[in-house]
Amino acid sequence: MSIEVSNISKVYGTQKALNNVSFSIKKGEIVGFLGPNGAGKSTMMKILTTFLKASEGEAKVNNYAVSNEALQVQTSVGYLPEHNPLYLDMYVREYLQFNASIYHVAASEVEKVIEQTGLTSEANKKIEQLSKGYRQRVGLATALLHDPDVLILDEPTTGLDPNQLIEIRELIKNVGSEKTVLLSTHIMQEVEAICDRVIIINKGEIVLDKKLADLQKNKRQIVEVEFDFRVEEVALQKIEKVDKIENISGFLYHIYFDTENDMRSKVFDFAHDNGLKILQLHQKNTTLEKLFIELTSK
Repeated sequence: MSIEVSNISKVYGTQKALNNVSFSIKKGEIVGFLGPNGAGKSTMMKILTTFLKASEGEAKVNNYAVSNEALQVQTSVGYLPEHNPLYLDMYVREYLQFNASIYHVAASEVEKVIEQTGLTSEANKKIEQLSKGYRQRVGLATALLHDPDVLILDEPTTGLDPNQLIEIRELIKNVGSEKTVLLSTHIMQEVEAICDRVIIINKGEIVLDKKLADLQKNKRQIVEVEFDFRVEEVALQKIEKVDKIENISGFLYHIYFDTENDMRSKVFDFAHDNGLKILQLHQKNTTLEKLFIELTSK
């Protein structure tokens, strides 16, 4: 495994930022690490990159323990933090050469990552002259300089415009084809565009860990229906393949079905058989965004 996290907890004073978190990531996977603000995403990433020590548990990156093999972990990891730290008064190539000297990396690698990250046209500009999108490219180029096996990217597309988003996503996807990537974000479209798998964390605990393909294959369907009279949930549960009932307000219900098939006709038949009038009837599919809201709003 490229990343192994076993029963990691992190406590700040009386606040538990991470609570007994465990997961593993295989080489070559691009994993989306989702969660609302304050869920523990950045804390987990700082532990994996040796910036923070866990209160309990153990984590390994490339089979190196973050607790006592920090230098080996740092050599194995390329890290792009949420607030990309750059020396704005340096030129792009100069800044990358400076970082290459710290990593003891050959000058040829600087030119390689400049080309790889699409910075050729900007290489002789000062970083302060660059757009946010190109600054993110510089941060990603820095993370790639020493050719790490694992990339850990914390909110890499925050603040980018739609065109920049597409460019950085494609760049991450291309780079990720040869590496293991753990990508922290709260943007659902990002995960759907880039990732093979999604881990959702809420209040310091893992609430979902699944391959994206499995989530998309096993989408539940939601039928939103408003009757002219209140219906007992126990009666609605008798409809074929019903998984869950939510009374949204008044006589308005969300009926969750454990199938992708269109179940509106079944709801219509139920209303007819029970002498009910339907005031509105809509089909909805569960998206990653809806699933995220459902899992993190509890």
